[in-house]
Amino acid sequence: MKRRYLLYSNISLFLLFFIQSSAVFAQSRTLLQPVRYDQIGISGELGQRIQRNFDRLETDVYYPENVFPERHHSSSEGWPGDKEGRTILGLVLDAQATHRTSLYLDEMIKLIPQKMNKKGYLGPIEENLIDEQQLSGHGWLLRGLCEYYLWKKDPQVKTYIENIVTNLALPTKGFHFKYPIDPKDRVKDVGAMSGSAANVINGWRLSTDVGCDFIFMDGLVQAYSIVPSETLKELIQEMISRFLEMDIVKIKAQTHATLTGLRAIVRFYEMTGDRYLLDEVEKRYLLYRNLAITENYENFNWFERPEWTEPCAIVDSYLLATQLWQHTEKTSYLNDAQLIYYNALGHTQRVNGGFGCDNCPGPSTGFLQVQADEAFWCCTMRGAEGLSKAVQYSCFTQGDTIAFTSFNSGLFRFNKGDKICNLTMETNYPYNGKVTLRVDSLNEKSGTINLKFFIPEWSKKPNIFCNGKQCKFQINNEFIATTLHIKSGDRIEYVFALDTHNEKVANSTHTNNSYERLFYGPLLLGHEGSQEITIPAGFHIIRNNDRDFQIEGTTIHLSPVNHLMDSKVCQRSHYQKQVLFNIRASKI
Repeated sequence: MKRRYLLYSNISLFLLFFIQSSAVFAQSRTLLQPVRYDQIGISGELGQRIQRNFDRLETDVYYPENVFPERHHSSSEGWPGDKEGRTILGLVLDAQATHRTSLYLDEMIKLIPQKMNKKGYLGPIEENLIDEQQLSGHGWLLRGLCEYYLWKKDPQVKTYIENIVTNLALPTKGFHFKYPIDPKDRVKDVGAMSGSAANVINGWRLSTDVGCDFIFMDGLVQAYSIVPSETLKELIQEMISRFLEMDIVKIKAQTHATLTGLRAIVRFYEMTGDRYLLDEVEKRYLLYRNLAITENYENFNWFERPEWTEPCAIVDSYLLATQLWQHTEKTSYLNDAQLIYYNALGHTQRVNGGFGCDNCPGPSTGFLQVQADEAFWCCTMRGAEGLSKAVQYSCFTQGDTIAFTSFNSGLFRFNKGDKICNLTMETNYPYNGKVTLRVDSLNEKSGTINLKFFIPEWSKKPNIFCNGKQCKFQINNEFIATTLHIKSGDRIEYVFALDTHNEKVANSTHTNNSYERLFYGPLLLGHEGSQEITIPAGFHIIRNNDRDFQIEGTTIHLSPVNHLMDSKVCQRSHYQKQVLFNIRASKI
């Protein structure tokens, strides 16, 4: 019998909370935690990406008067709170990750009370109808306000959060059980890049972004950590219950809404420790991973509808994959996170720092193409969360151990009690397999450090050196670990081999399984141009430089789909890159 997550009695809720809180406390000694923003100063390619994104979020599209144009109205037509919330969230996270002051964030926060309706939220006050797009938009507004409050501790912002919860969210308690999840209740196969209202049923005004009610859930769960109440907890459990009843494939749920809902459940798992929740998230992530990704690890905008991709969902998938590793330590999720970051996020960020949509290579074409230069109304702001979390997810701590999960140049500061260690990381990963850590300073003459480095599945022969001498190390669960006695000026090197290889398709349900993909390390390689090419059997790929690879004995050149905001990746240039290849039966 399918388990319903919602518990009704106050006694049961109390016991559940006590048991789950105890579970969280028991795990807290070894829990993996990402570094705080004040512990890291990122540089290198990731540093360039996030600075360019921050620049974009300070252009006229995102001026406060354009985000909040009229009193009691929303700039997000049909989506009250959506653009406002995503913009605030993006600015809050970009500012923390770059240690740069936002030009307009504080002004935007000051405008909020002028723009809200008399009940303290955006858009119309609906008496007899629940608009899931209004709820969804306020999911992002809650996220932005929560992150701002957690950063600045502004009591007025906490009041804004309370008003949205009390006056918009709690009145919907009891109605989420009626949220339409029968595919027959949905208008089929409709919707544009910016979703719109579709039909009304069971007191719900539904969206073409199927399932976007559960975007609201993510904001509510984070709000619960700031303004907890038993009633809000019951509402969250009601929404989780309904979400877990929904067949996300049959209903053709929007993948962005699905993945955001899954992140909400992970967030609630972190508060409660209920392993059942994490297990259910894993099941649905694997459905997404197997059925709704493109061959360069972007997304189908809806399950079973490979029409275009959306960086909002790409960001969600990257965050979720990393969080699943954090809580399960299954390294397949870390491999996924790198593949998504380099080949999906790394392709959809445009020259202006914003993010745009692509086609879905695999189901009908082997070519990767630009579908929209920029989705400035949503994806550019969500890209900010993806990049800022990539900064934070560079490194985790686990007790006394520092675990590097991805490799980005930057400064890291670690402290335990009165012991402080400052490190500088220098790397050109993923273009080569060398990571150097320099010990910049210790506040003592020398000390001991426990280090772990992730061994991605595409790397070989991992090794660690300190000041040129090989170190003793252990390999466990795809991490190489060492304990070193260090002093200021020491150089620690983690080295491994990267090479080219070919792989089967990622989405075997929707892509012709006769195709193959070519990689260097985590980087998917493609052939730029409009003419489809075939690769000779027994081929060998020569690496000429970071951006140029060649099929030996031919004039076929390949390059990574990952690019550093290349201006030619746009609709105007008719850019396209072949990423699926037939391998000939015999050599030429």
